[in-house]
Amino acid sequence: MIRTSTDTSTGTDTSTGADIDSGTETRAGTGTEPKGGRPGSVPELRTALWRAVTARDERAAGQVVFGALDSGLSSEEVLLDVIVPVQVRVGTEWAAGRISVAQEHAATAIHDRVIAAMAHRDAAGPGAAAGTAGTVTVACVDGEWHALPARILAEVLRGRGHEVDFLGAQVPTPHLVAHMHRTAPDVLALSSSLPTRLPAAHTAITAVQALGIPVLAGGAAFGADGRHARLLGADAWAPDARAAADLLGRGVPRPRPDAAHPPVDGLPHLTDQEYTLIVRGKARLVRNTLAGLDARLPAMRAYTDTQRERTAEDVAHVVDFLSAALYADDARLFTEFLDWTADILEARGVPATVLRPTLVVLADEVKDFPRALRLLERGRAVLDARPSRPTTPGPGITV
Repeated sequence: MIRTSTDTSTGTDTSTGADIDSGTETRAGTGTEPKGGRPGSVPELRTALWRAVTARDERAAGQVVFGALDSGLSSEEVLLDVIVPVQVRVGTEWAAGRISVAQEHAATAIHDRVIAAMAHRDAAGPGAAAGTAGTVTVACVDGEWHALPARILAEVLRGRGHEVDFLGAQVPTPHLVAHMHRTAPDVLALSSSLPTRLPAAHTAITAVQALGIPVLAGGAAFGADGRHARLLGADAWAPDARAAADLLGRGVPRPRPDAAHPPVDGLPHLTDQEYTLIVRGKARLVRNTLAGLDARLPAMRAYTDTQRERTAEDVAHVVDFLSAALYADDARLFTEFLDWTADILEARGVPATVLRPTLVVLADEVKDFPRALRLLERGRAVLDARPSRPTTPGPGITV
């Protein structure tokens, strides 16, 4: 099995941001060469910011961003056309094994601090009057720690004239609902990056709609096509921050409070109890799967305590995504996770074939759950169909 955790909580998500392939090639400001040797085109700005954040140079990152603002780019353009693509690249390079978890966290922290500084600068300067475009609460789903996408959306909305109440990461659902009841915004923008948080998102969506407040969903958890947002009954979905701001500018109708219903009512497949039983039995499943792997893979018996701990974390991730796929009744959610995990492993010199025994042992543990067995079978098929790939880390950081 896997000796080093893939750490699914670490990958960078910017799904409320701009498309990295937006192709923006415009010169900042009026189109003249920038003064003082500052990078002028958007690609040049991205390169300069990339160099700064990967060198953990917060001062240089700030100089790039504020230089771009001084040269004429709007805050929204800097956020979505410069910072977001660089953050996407940070996540891509981490996934490819070319930067470490610590480097990824450092780059993300620098972006977060620079964005905060931009917000203070914007507050002191001219701009759209706050509240002229309505009030929006922006929050991350309970258990979701990836706050940067939501933070970027909040700043874009402020720039468009919205009064924004940004609650940050990991907002417990009861506290979110109480806050919404007290503040009564025009809309809740709910962000989630990890599909394992979909059940919590569903609870929040249903509870907030019961107050008559519409919910706009965004983030990778809801699917690149928004399918999970629709499944959970969100009033609207947007693929990125620019689209979300455009949508909110047009307005989102309020739901009828009497139309609210318990989450399970909209997901009839949950009546088979497979999701509930697997979630409740997660600790036992992980423990039994580790024991089964010990029996099948003698090499595991020589693992150190640290290696066994990492392997247990990996098995727990598999169970979490299996549970989420059962909740959403979406095989792609599970198979895409396995394919992504296989990429992560191979980039670190670990063959993806190590995942297969876990699925085989898990199938023995859930033999009475037909939907779970089908998902595990699909997962094995995806792993078996993967081409042979090099199992050595990629080259170092390039710009």
